[in-house]
Amino acid sequence: MDWDKLRIFHAVADAGSLTHAGDTLHLSQSAVSRQIRALEESLGTTLFHRHARGLILTEQGELLFDATRSMAKRLDAAAARIRDSEEEVYGELRVTTATGFGTLWLAPRLSKLYDKYPELKIDLMLEERVLDLPMREADVAIRMKEPSQADLIRKRLMTVRMRLYASEPYLEEHGTPQSMDDLAKHRLICQNTTSHQVSAGARLVQELMQHEIRSTLFVNNYFGVQQAVLNHLGIGLLPDYLSETDSRLTRVLPDVDSSEVPVFLAYPEELRHSKRIEVFRDFVISEIAESRKRAREDDAT
Repeated sequence: MDWDKLRIFHAVADAGSLTHAGDTLHLSQSAVSRQIRALEESLGTTLFHRHARGLILTEQGELLFDATRSMAKRLDAAAARIRDSEEEVYGELRVTTATGFGTLWLAPRLSKLYDKYPELKIDLMLEERVLDLPMREADVAIRMKEPSQADLIRKRLMTVRMRLYASEPYLEEHGTPQSMDDLAKHRLICQNTTSHQVSAGARLVQELMQHEIRSTLFVNNYFGVQQAVLNHLGIGLLPDYLSETDSRLTRVLPDVDSSEVPVFLAYPEELRHSKRIEVFRDFVISEIAESRKRAREDDAT
């Protein structure tokens, strides 16, 4: 099969237009059209339905596009490995993690990484959906459970527990609960048990809701929960790593916490020797070690 024709087909399928594909490939519309017709003739099938509003893939076209998309991702991975230098760190690094962890823990620390590697270009993708690392939807992931995908290198970073926090102004006005039953007098701020979150957090929410809590505020990520707590709206269920860096949070009911949530860093086996992955991994491990050191010093005082 002609690789050049496949490249042109992929561009057309991705753009949905001969004109837009031609602009990307620096080819005329007629040249692109001739290559697509020649590819269809060589395969003995129609790859696109032609409409006034553009091109739509046929069933056979979808099959071929799936194949070229996979090829493109593999080629991107190979190019990334080739670009990685033993001496320099530069280029794009696509990092995926959950919204709460990425917003509250990772993003505030990235200035240190950029100070050391100013030519690094990080694409931080914050979402609860687990991206497919072997298919190159991202380069590296930090997740609140061990990844199940094959062909991944995994490293357990730390554990997290979900705990109850409030602001001092809120507690001064409404009082500090002394028992779980006292929560009925307060507003609970947390994620709904049906929203995407760590299972340990959902189980603790279910337990808390058994205490006849009359007022709740559900937010679908921990950043929103944190903001509500800091604006004195109630008592929030938040990951314990926040208390290490945010003195505005006061822990409530210190005997109440969730089971441990493991935090893993993972990346594809094929990026084992990537310098960008290496420096990012070492940076995250170093930041966790520094956080633990500060926590021990605080406990000692």
